[in-house]
Amino acid sequence: MKRLIILASLIFMLMPMQAGKHKDNGPVVAAYVTGWNEFKELPDCSVLTHINYAFGNVNKTYDGVTIQHPERLRQLVELKKDNNIYIVLSIGGWTAGGFSEMASTERRRKAFARDCKRIVKEYNLDGIDMDWEYPSSSEAGISSSPNDINNFTLLMRELRKALGKDYLLSCATIADARFVDFKAIEPYVDLVNIMMYDVGNPPYHHASLYRSEMSGRVTAQEALQAHLDAGIPVNKLVLGVPFYGRSVKGFGDTAYGALVKRTDVIRRWDDVAKAPYLVNDEGESLCTYEDAESLAWKCRFIKEKGMRGAMYWEYRNDDAAGTLRNAVWNGVMGQ
Repeated sequence: MKRLIILASLIFMLMPMQAGKHKDNGPVVAAYVTGWNEFKELPDCSVLTHINYAFGNVNKTYDGVTIQHPERLRQLVELKKDNNIYIVLSIGGWTAGGFSEMASTERRRKAFARDCKRIVKEYNLDGIDMDWEYPSSSEAGISSSPNDINNFTLLMRELRKALGKDYLLSCATIADARFVDFKAIEPYVDLVNIMMYDVGNPPYHHASLYRSEMSGRVTAQEALQAHLDAGIPVNKLVLGVPFYGRSVKGFGDTAYGALVKRTDVIRRWDDVAKAPYLVNDEGESLCTYEDAESLAWKCRFIKEKGMRGAMYWEYRNDDAAGTLRNAVWNGVMGQ
């Protein structure tokens, strides 16, 4: 009998360790997909590994989750039947509050985490993405507390405990790696999505790769280093890129699909920052944005540095041909 037990133990030890059924270690190409409008067509899963559905919110009693347009989340989950795709619920977003109150007590944290697990099971999801913008900050017009940073760590621990090892847990973070104790949350998270955008307005780039005289507050190179210095391994870091621009007042729609239709502006290229921008006939910068060329440089950077992949906000801002989503997919996957 002892021999059988020893033999069984040896066989178990020699078996390859399996990641959770909803996790792997491959490259990530993730798109945020919003439920604000009805889907005219569903996302093209051939150029995605993950979809982050935006958004869920902290409920009014600070102990659970509400989902914006849950019927649209169910539509996305149906894509899993015919595609190898992860569907994750992203909770939060800019101006989304209730986090500070929810995370402030152990009872509420545990209840919130249990509700996240319920939703993951009920909707057949692959995990949760936390998008609290930002712990300890009221910049987005939400309540905050100096205790938020520590409470965020405790919340992520509760979420990991509730979700177990079989489900994804990620978070979205500000480009310069503030507002989070990254060393403390690192054991609990699978991915950290760096929101490398919104760091400048014309004449400054809002998503440059390298620093030039036109770069905004932080560049992608600097954002990566800030997160590494803060304690997140490079293979958990996903670089966020925008499918929209930031413009001067009165410019109009900045979604990439709208920008490429404009005939009244001229494209310029900053070869130091590896970033495009649009000017008028007088050469004044009107809009800073991403295009296929800048994304090719970003993806090359991602691969050279050993980052996990790329994510973008948001899928429906692309043009009809899928120029940007194809550029990200081909760049990350090396095709």
